[in-house]
Amino acid sequence: MAAPEAFTVVIPARMASSRLPDKPLADIAGLPMVVRVARRAALSTAARVVVAADDARVLQACQTHGVHAILTRTDHASGSDRLAEACEQLGLAGDDIVVNVQGDEPLMDPGLIDAVAALLPARPEASMGTAAHTIHSLADYENPNVVKVVLDARGLAHYFSRAPIPWARDHAGTAWWEQAATTLPAGFAPLRHIGIYSYRAGFLRAFPALPQAPTEVMEALEQLRALWHGHRIAVHITDTAPGPGVDTPQDLERVRALLA
Repeated sequence: MAAPEAFTVVIPARMASSRLPDKPLADIAGLPMVVRVARRAALSTAARVVVAADDARVLQACQTHGVHAILTRTDHASGSDRLAEACEQLGLAGDDIVVNVQGDEPLMDPGLIDAVAALLPARPEASMGTAAHTIHSLADYENPNVVKVVLDARGLAHYFSRAPIPWARDHAGTAWWEQAATTLPAGFAPLRHIGIYSYRAGFLRAFPALPQAPTEVMEALEQLRALWHGHRIAVHITDTAPGPGVDTPQDLERVRALLA
């Protein structure tokens, strides 16, 4: 894939977390987690990396460690709403590319950031870009916390779901993509969605005003709103899964051990 055009990484950082309070400031090998995320993102080719915080403590932590941060409202319903406000504060033009790196991904691959940023210039029909990788276990395929995506013939997202999709009717309950290779389309393994997104700033500003989709509400997957309203999402397929994110205290200890 060609090198991406100039783009901005925005990292939404929300202090309220039911499973891990004050998550952005959690210490990982001597640095707040949000600072570690920003430093990883800075290893990409992004023109700038900005943390969009909802708390002055996060702003202060970022400033202490030389990370560009802005303070956004505390009442945003979702990360995309926070990103939309960040676009306004940063004065981004409608065609500018924004990559959303989650604030709890301290092991995010900078190369993956570049790959997702490069999707939109290459795919003008798409409003968003994201990433996925092949699922390798039946447990992940059946796990509702592992979001799956099915692509169309053009490599655009057809649907996202927490359910095991695509569903191989004649091979239910098996790792059919390994065991039934002779009877199924070659290379058509299930894909795990990776929660990194690219947007054009103009779309990102308009997205929060779109009515929620019934599928979005049912699946609790915000990206389904874009598909519901006719927008296309380009998907980069990577060979390797990203490092673990941090949702729980157990996740935090796992990442701490990796970075110790």
